[in-house]
Amino acid sequence: MSTLQAVRYSRGKLEVLDQLRLPHEFHYDDVSTRQEAFDSIATMRVRGAPAIAIVASLGLAVELYKGPVPGNTSQQVIAHIDEALDYLKQSRPTAVDLTNAITQLKARIRSSGETKESVIDGFISEAEQIFEKDLKTNLAIGDYGAEWLKAQVGATSDNTASVLTHCNTGSLATSGHGTALGIIRTLQANGQLRHAFCTETRPYNQGSRLTAFELVHEGIPSTLITDSMAASLFRTKKAEKNIAAVIVGADRVVRNGDTANKIGTYQLAVLAKAHGIKFMVAAPTTSIDLETETGDGIKIEERKREELTQVTGAVIKDDGSVDESSKVRIATADQRIDVWNPAFDVTPAELIDAVVTEKGAVEKGTDGKFDFRNIVPERWAKVVGQ
Repeated sequence: MSTLQAVRYSRGKLEVLDQLRLPHEFHYDDVSTRQEAFDSIATMRVRGAPAIAIVASLGLAVELYKGPVPGNTSQQVIAHIDEALDYLKQSRPTAVDLTNAITQLKARIRSSGETKESVIDGFISEAEQIFEKDLKTNLAIGDYGAEWLKAQVGATSDNTASVLTHCNTGSLATSGHGTALGIIRTLQANGQLRHAFCTETRPYNQGSRLTAFELVHEGIPSTLITDSMAASLFRTKKAEKNIAAVIVGADRVVRNGDTANKIGTYQLAVLAKAHGIKFMVAAPTTSIDLETETGDGIKIEERKREELTQVTGAVIKDDGSVDESSKVRIATADQRIDVWNPAFDVTPAELIDAVVTEKGAVEKGTDGKFDFRNIVPERWAKVVGQ
């Protein structure tokens, strides 16, 4: 398991790794209020659907632990917490893990007793459980994903396959191990991985800044490509490298299997289909949104224009070394140009071969849709009623 930690927590203290400074500098921010948690998420110092939910939950937990908490009755405290959670929900609207965590936390505080103290204790305990459960979830996703891919690939001369991943879905996006990158870690540990390719993931470069860093840190054989090189990679290297799958994470998987993920995911799914390569979505069940029937109902966050027209980076010295203490911001485009910058796109279910969760891999039915009733039976019965 990776030693990288996006979040360090002990009761009353939360530290969040500032991922904007990676890969050249490790710096943890102290997060002790809802406002600090919101800012950490909104500025993308922390990102990844599971990590977003964890930081929002634990940030408020630290605030409640340190106090003072207004109100004297349990109902007054519940109202106070509800308001704080509704505020945090707006930090990244596309990621459904945050919404599901908030629903879970609101339910817990309403069943935690009749005193102010019991409500606060119930919230803190539930937030800590969300954090602890995520790691177990990621390890299970890794196992199920590796098992599914092995069944699809079949025997090769060395029983290995190569994969491509997009954005960052590893330890830096979760409590540890990761989702899509977690599957790659498990493949490597099982001796099933020949090579991992990662896209740079423009415009925020989570792939080149974060995923490439994680792969090198773990000693996983890997190569970085630009987003626009995927088609050429599949055409020229598929046979040589036995490129068997594209593995991505998800910020939201809706009822029919349509999946919202980092911008650029949709085009990779189209390319994978055209080249006979499997397309896998790795997602905890907390990322499954049964309330939304199709991808048309997903709200897509749009980011600021400067992410496309400017870039910040550490200075390279004449000897080729990186000056971590010196950063510059430069223009990469005419600053007057109009910009459209959606943070996510939606991949139709018809292009997805499997959604891998901590409860198993789900494949499409004969109707071309995904059926999650056996994966989340209680939620399915409540929402769909069948």
